[in-house]
This record gives sequence, structure tokens and C-alpha cells, in this order.
Amino acid sequence: MVAGVLEGSLQHGLDALARGLKAWADSRSGKRAGRSVGFPRFKSRRRGTPSIRFTTGTIRVEPNRRHVVLPRLGRLKLHESARKLARRLDNGSARIVSATVRRDRTRWHVSFTVEVDRAERTPTWAGSTVGVDVGITHLAVLSTGEQVSNPRHLDEAQRRLRILGRRLSRRQGPDRRAGQRPSNRWRRAQAHLGRAHARVANLRCDGLHQLTTRLTREHGTIVVEDLHVAGMLRNRRLARRVADAGFAELRRQLAYKTQWNGGRLIVADRWYPSSKTCSGCGAVKTKLALSERTYTCGLVLDRDLNAAYNLAAPAAKHDTAGSGPVAGRGADRKTRLGRLVAVKRQPGTAPAGQTGTVSPQGGTTPRRSPKRTER
Repeated sequence: MVAGVLEGSLQHGLDALARGLKAWADSRSGKRAGRSVGFPRFKSRRRGTPSIRFTTGTIRVEPNRRHVVLPRLGRLKLHESARKLARRLDNGSARIVSATVRRDRTRWHVSFTVEVDRAERTPTWAGSTVGVDVGITHLAVLSTGEQVSNPRHLDEAQRRLRILGRRLSRRQGPDRRAGQRPSNRWRRAQAHLGRAHARVANLRCDGLHQLTTRLTREHGTIVVEDLHVAGMLRNRRLARRVADAGFAELRRQLAYKTQWNGGRLIVADRWYPSSKTCSGCGAVKTKLALSERTYTCGLVLDRDLNAAYNLAAPAAKHDTAGSGPVAGRGADRKTRLGRLVAVKRQPGTAPAGQTGTVSPQGGTTPRRSPKRTER
């Protein structure tokens, strides 16, 4: 059994290395969209999440819906019923591609990558458009006037997390330099702290799933902002609350759920002044402090609601391939080349009296001589 699991883990490591190298090569050549991907680095088993992925062998769900069979590991009992997956497998509308076993803090999870034949769906109000302005005071403010409160699960659990953290610090932990192994009390305290963090993550994920599922099933067009979340996390006063809200996860779920339910997602430009623009007269303020929660112009209304109105208004005039202020951005852009690409050139082929640097497209950019001013 141990030898079989070791063989499977080696195959999983080689597969991950191959996918990492391919992503790095595609990102460097400009074939991969999104942020640039670096060269694969060594991943320590002490800091990483223990996981193993099976792509070949026997992978099936038992008829009782409470057990699964995996290669090398055999028959495993599930804590939850797998009836939804088993129903699709029995109907022939799904096919299991791979199975991943992962340890999340104190629990083991098995997840299946499945090819599913989904039926075409239509939102309840296919012609409706809703603008979604996310924030910290309210998780989401809709152009319909609805305000979704921010539960702030991390703030609610801070007191217990501090208690468990102090308890863990008083236990005898591991020390690799001295060869000291952790005590059993330290392991139990670490497990308690891990379960507390897992509960916060599960509550946040559940709330986001409920919100995004409801929006994609009801509205045909959803407009969101392209927020620079990484830059917002650099603000030490707001970083914890921004991370607790899960802005990036909200947009990620909306992206694939709109495709499932037959809608469309429009991502507003990052520099579109949705908060500074008056939804009534269209005037744009030059400055708007973050402390100003009420927008005052020709009308007086909540700042976030005004931004949601501005996001929903021009959606009918632009599509995701347009070039207007609400055009989709970032989803289909190729990664820029990180450095200049050298192009081989035979001696004597350059134009006479011209020197330059090679551009990423393979051309030559002439160097301009400094401008001289006669006195």
C-alpha cells in the first residue's frame, strides 16, 4: 500500500512539474493570458498542502453513495453523500477525469474533476442588467437598490483565534535546529486553531456561493468592477477586511456561473470613475474622499448605490469586446513579454548609419540622439 501511494505521488509530482513548465513557457512566449508565471520552484512538504492526484486506474462511486474507490488507496468512506455525482454518472451525463485527495487542516477531502453535459439555462429575467459594487461596509450593493451586508466572519472569530493562538504559543512546538519534536499538546492546540480558521473560510465561501448563484440565476447581464485587489491589500488599515470580504473570489464565481446559467458578465475598466460620476447628470468629481459615504450633486444618495447605477447604465451600449469605458479587460489579454527578445542578424544587414535595440516583435527600434541646444 505504501509503495503504491509513493508511486502515485511521484506521478503526481511529475505531472505538476510538467504543467508548471508549460505554464511558464506559455507565459514567457505570450500564449498564456493573465499575470506572468515564473519558473517552477521547489515546494516543501512541510509548508505545502498534502495532496495527491489520480488520473488513471479505478475511480468510481459505490452504489451506496457513501464510499468511493480510488487507485492504490482502495475503498474509502465518505462523511457526506455523493448522490449528486452518482446520479449524473448513472445517467451518463458526466465522466470522471481525475480525483484529488487533499488534506485541509484537520480533514481529508476528495474532489473529482468531471466532464458534465449541462443543459442550456436562461436567467429568470434574461433582459435585466444589474450593476454590482463591492465594498467593505456592504459586501455588495446592487443597482436594484438591494444592499448585501458584509458578515465579517474573520472579525467575529478574532477573539477565539487570539485565545487559541496564545494557547498554541505556550506549548512545546517543533524545532528543526535542535531536533525537537512537537508535543502531543502542541498538536492538539494546532488542530483546534486550524479548525477555527477552516470554519471562517467555509462560512465565507458559503456566503459568496449563495450570493453569486442567486445573481446569475436571476439576471441576464451582470456588471462588476476590475478592482486592483493586490494593491488594496497593501493598505495596512484595510488589508484584513479586504481579504475577509473575498472580492476576487466573488468575481471568479460570477465568471463561470454566468456561463452556466446563460448570462454574461461585463467587467468595467479599472479606471472607470463609477464612484465619482453622478448617475443623474453625468458630472464627474475630481476628488472623492473615501470617508464621504454620501454622494451629493444634483441628487443625494448613497455612494455605493450611485456607483452601482453607473455600472448598470452603459451596459446596453457596450459588449465584452468593445472599447468603451465598460469594456471587458484582462480576461483575453496576453501576457506581455518580460524582456527584449534577441533576433539573430547577419553582419552588414543593418541600414547604414542606424543602430538600435531589438523590440519584442522582432523589429528594430532606432536610438534617438540627444537633442542639442545651441547657445
